[in-house]
Amino acid sequence: MRIRRILAAVVATAALAGLGLTGVATAATAQGTHSYVTPSECRQGGGTADLTDNLCKGGTHNGEKID
Repeated sequence: MRIRRILAAVVATAALAGLGLTGVATAATAQGTHSYVTPSECRQGGGTADLTDNLCKGGTHNGEKID
């Protein structure tokens, strides 16, 4: 009987830890940077829109693709 309780506690702890990690990953993805920025967003972030490479160079959106 004692083993069943311990096993149930271990399984419950593992399940809660798994949900916690999934929640953290989801929150990080939801708050991540845009995959594409407009040329004006690039300039507002302090960068330069390089339309030949379609990349924002410099600033807060450095390396992001321009849409």
